[in-house]
Amino acid sequence: MFRFICRRLLMFPVVLLVVYGGAVLLVMAAPGEGLESGEKDLPPEVLAEKRKAYNFDQPPLERYFWTWPKRLVWDHDLPAFQYEDWTVVEIMRSALPVSLQLGVLALGLAVVIGVLVGVVSAARPGSLLDHLSVGLCLVGVSLPTFVVGAALLMVFALWLRAVPVGGWGRPMQALLPAITLALPYAAYIARLTRSGMLDALGEDYIRTARAKGLSEFRVLLDHALRNALLPVLSYLGPTAAAVFTGSFVVEKIFTIPGMGTHVVESINNRDQTLILATVMVYSVFLATFNLAVDVLYGFVDPRIRVGAGSR
Repeated sequence: MFRFICRRLLMFPVVLLVVYGGAVLLVMAAPGEGLESGEKDLPPEVLAEKRKAYNFDQPPLERYFWTWPKRLVWDHDLPAFQYEDWTVVEIMRSALPVSLQLGVLALGLAVVIGVLVGVVSAARPGSLLDHLSVGLCLVGVSLPTFVVGAALLMVFALWLRAVPVGGWGRPMQALLPAITLALPYAAYIARLTRSGMLDALGEDYIRTARAKGLSEFRVLLDHALRNALLPVLSYLGPTAAAVFTGSFVVEKIFTIPGMGTHVVESINNRDQTLILATVMVYSVFLATFNLAVDVLYGFVDPRIRVGAGSR
């Protein structure tokens, strides 16, 4: 297992470099430099100063793979194209904690609701409760977040006036966005848990556990759920990265100043420095959570731990 983790850690910078290289190629493929976005007829001398300030006087390889990463990570003085008074690091420091707070709450709700619904549904297959949970999961997966968010806003914020309409900073302001962001993932986790539980409950070791006189509660949680969670763990890697970096739609609906807002604005404004920075933040989260999922796999399933140690 230790060797497996070391190999994955050695691959970590390689994956990030490949992703960053792909993002750079896409940015370079777009016509123009993006320095005049939102402005018209800049004087040549002003445009020349801007190009120098953003290192466009350097060769592309040097600019994208040395100067900008150095200014971003080491010097912390890489400015955004459309926010010249703000550096990219300052934008990230203000937006990323907001998306992380929303993501932690949403992911926690998704896991708790999804696993609970999946276990209850699998414990009584074919019952009314099972059919109801399957139907709700189908609705949760099918409905877009902008529909769910708008409906929750209308009912709980406008009609009942139980929560604020939008904004960020108070616990009640995080409730509706977290539920909106969590519901699609909770529905999918519930389907994965139910499917895994039904497969596990048909295995011989479950019949053996019941024959030993174990209670149904212990059979479900101690034996069946452990193996049923393996597909859920696989799903949580990319899901956690997507949730933690924020949902563009959810943050827009509830006027939350998180990463999603800056990602949309950077693309619309062709803000190359902010685009590359947000892509790398997402990539770091994705690679980190996938590594964490692989490690958790080894603790949940001993067969994986033995197989990793034998290679």
